[in-house]
Amino acid sequence: MTEQSPPTRRWSRLCVAALSATFLAAPLPAYSFELFGIHLFGKKKAETAEDMTIGEPQNYQVEFSLSGENEDLESVLKAASNLWSDREEPASGAAGLIAKARADYRRLLAALYGEGHYGGTISIRIDGREAADLPPDASVATVANVNVRVDPGPTFIFRNAEIVNQAPATDNKRDVVADPRDEGYASGETARSATILQAERLAVEAWRQQGHAKAIIANRRVEAAHDADVIDATLTVDPGRKAFYGPVTVQGAERIDPQWLAWMTGIREGEEYDPDDLKRASTRIARLDLFSAARFHEADELGPGGLLPITYIVQERKARRFGVGGTWSSIDGLGVEAFWLHRNLFGRAERLRIEGKVGGIGETLKPDEFTYRVGATFVKPGVLTPDTDFSASIFGDREVLEAYTRTAITGTAGFSHIFNEELSGKIFATAAQSRYDDDEFGRRDFTTFGLQGTLTYDSRDNPADATEGVFLEANLTPFYEFQYGNPGVKAVAEARAYYGFGKDDRFVLAGRVKIGSLVGPSVAELPPDLLFFAGGGGSVRGYAYRNIGVTTPAGNVIGGRSLGEASIEARMRVTDSIGVVGFADIGYVGADTIPDFSEDVRIGVGAGLRYLTGLGPIRLDVAVPLDRRVDDPSVAVYVGIGQAF
Repeated sequence: MTEQSPPTRRWSRLCVAALSATFLAAPLPAYSFELFGIHLFGKKKAETAEDMTIGEPQNYQVEFSLSGENEDLESVLKAASNLWSDREEPASGAAGLIAKARADYRRLLAALYGEGHYGGTISIRIDGREAADLPPDASVATVANVNVRVDPGPTFIFRNAEIVNQAPATDNKRDVVADPRDEGYASGETARSATILQAERLAVEAWRQQGHAKAIIANRRVEAAHDADVIDATLTVDPGRKAFYGPVTVQGAERIDPQWLAWMTGIREGEEYDPDDLKRASTRIARLDLFSAARFHEADELGPGGLLPITYIVQERKARRFGVGGTWSSIDGLGVEAFWLHRNLFGRAERLRIEGKVGGIGETLKPDEFTYRVGATFVKPGVLTPDTDFSASIFGDREVLEAYTRTAITGTAGFSHIFNEELSGKIFATAAQSRYDDDEFGRRDFTTFGLQGTLTYDSRDNPADATEGVFLEANLTPFYEFQYGNPGVKAVAEARAYYGFGKDDRFVLAGRVKIGSLVGPSVAELPPDLLFFAGGGGSVRGYAYRNIGVTTPAGNVIGGRSLGEASIEARMRVTDSIGVVGFADIGYVGADTIPDFSEDVRIGVGAGLRYLTGLGPIRLDVAVPLDRRVDDPSVAVYVGIGQAF
């Protein structure tokens, strides 16, 4: 038997409202019915053989053919067919193969509708017999021959595509929803079922964006004229009453304060409903890293005055967490680190993180020449506003570099605020007591206090592996050094941009520029960590970390008062999990506040391999310094997590 479209006639009416009325008036038979991918009534049939039966493995070979030459449509149909996609694996017995074939009728028919073909025919034969005619206990050959033949028929277009009660235009750009006509729901366009479903979603969302939380499609009327190969579609929207937020309650809270969590959503009773508020609230709460699952549930009906009660349902994670990590490069050695985290210290998502790090292992085996860092950070979210955090930290460091050795204790405290999804800012106070030993100036002690202001704009689609967007950051740090009695100001700006192209952004071009300038006393009276250096995996690859600076007459490398860096990468995803990168980095550090380019520009080039994971790519870079100095390596290797920038 061949499953095919309804017989040709002037009108083939597919009217959901009429069908629904009929089904409500009479007992429902034990059938299942779907229209445009929407399950309307009845129990769904098993999709695959494995849902119905388990038997001895049944091998089969499948031949798939499509009438006419349409490679794109053939790809869509093959992707929809379980027989085709599972052809390398045996079915669960003969009954399983038959069930899989029967399920494919419906899947292929839905795929045809999805591409605007409403008059097609489908034939699936197992050993020459139509699968729809075979009983479940039929026997088949040891290696069954399966033939799938599809005649798609003509492509239907929209003759009429209407929306009744479409939402009015809005001046608020955040409430703008794409016009269904621009997405293919218009006269003369291919009448794909997916286009109709998308038009429904957009029509409803347009009303929801304007405060009508319970907008629905009240009537869907889709008529196919097979003699003219056209579709007439009319969607009627019922926007319902305008909604306002009712009380927000929290369900599932164990250790977290539920009233505080409701306040952190930013949803205030009496304000006009906006689905974007719920999206922003979900993003804000996700930053707390408290819950393994969290979702908003809107009440089914509006209450008096249009109030819509909201329930926030959460499942808490364990409060304590321990982690380890590491980095490695051929010139900076191995770095290992560990941390302990309490993510809900006092019941309002206060975070305490204690961490330690040891670096330079392998570059030297002497413990007194390793780099050490130990300290703690406390963060209290929701200070003053739900988007404002207070942070304080204290760290002890011993940093052994080519240019200097630093021993210091540093404390910071301040506030960070998220203005919107892309713009954020920070203002922190920093105090440090430090000692430096280097070949140029010997031992020096510094006591420094400063204020640091940072403004960040980030529109990247994925910070760990961006394919589009930009990252802009400006940092201004006025400070005062007490040992020598010197004020100063340090300014740094950085820009990154990403451009993806090809199918699924398989190719990405990425660029980075960073500049810095320091106004203040002479280099001899400044802490080296306030000066500029370049070099390392996130700077100029091919050179050691912070080993590009100003070369003194004695041949020592010290920090400078101006910085310029630039990088470019060409990234290509070879498979779903493997990527390759070619890159070039350039860096310059000058002795003066305004660079005079008396120092050499350092350039590194190389290539890298990326193993793509859900947490970001694991990075392996190999770089060569083009203007190698005596102490520079001929080749440098870097390993880390995430792209270089």
